Amino acid sequence: MPRAVSAPRTAITARSQSYRLPPFSATACSVQTKRSTRRRSLSAPAPSAFAWSPADGAHRPRAGSLYRRRAGGAPRAPELEVCACLGLLKDGQAERLAASGVHAYNHNLNTSGEHYSEICTTHTYEDRIDTLGRARAAGLSPCSGALLGMGQSNEDIVNVAFALRELQPDSVPINFLIPIEGTPLAGRNELTPWRCLRILALFRLIFPDVEVRIAGGRETHLRTFQPFGLLLANSVFAGDYLATRGQPAEADRRMIAELGLRIEGSAEPTLPKHRLEVELR
Repeated sequence: MPRAVSAPRTAITARSQSYRLPPFSATACSVQTKRSTRRRSLSAPAPSAFAWSPADGAHRPRAGSLYRRRAGGAPRAPELEVCACLGLLKDGQAERLAASGVHAYNHNLNTSGEHYSEICTTHTYEDRIDTLGRARAAGLSPCSGALLGMGQSNEDIVNVAFALRELQPDSVPINFLIPIEGTPLAGRNELTPWRCLRILALFRLIFPDVEVRIAGGRETHLRTFQPFGLLLANSVFAGDYLATRGQPAEADRRMIAELGLRIEGSAEPTLPKHRLEVELR
């Protein structure tokens, strides 16, 4: 049975009621309500797939191995926070990335430990956890989330959320599977906008003090309900994804503006000064 979550110290209630959240910081572009202290962020992929400049507020490109460096090894645009996504880490690799100017490392758990062997046979769940530990030990900001819609039960979704909570990532991207023709999961269509919103609500409750990012598949599965996702998550990836195209960045701008939110600037801090103490039972 899914485990219960007690109410966090900082209340999260309906938007029409009063509520407070900790002072979120953006690891990329963020947006903020003009009439409350709730802050939300908008994160961006690599600059090649993203039309905004640092002046627009985007300051964390997510890159695979594509980011330019000076001769000394630091990124050419020091106002950008580079989040690398390069797979499993071996000895010394995380330290080299940190020394090169990388700020964060993304490596998702994707699903629960119980379900993992059904979607991956090349490495183990423990390998993924080990990589996140290596990234944190090297001083990189850990970014880890889930890829849902791969046959996970509700219990699997709850279990991966709690497994992630134990790892204490600084940001949690939530991806929704886009079935690609010719892949083992082609034709799978188990997500609805309503289920996606419920998933986002679950992760918001379990992670009240970090950035919950709406990532891949939001256009496909949330569709016209995307604005409702920003009432739950406080971050959204903009631009194209690893293997699929996202909606135009200008459409994201309009959606954010219509919600009465703003894009958080790069001068605002990346992480909260402290984490909330949340009781889980």
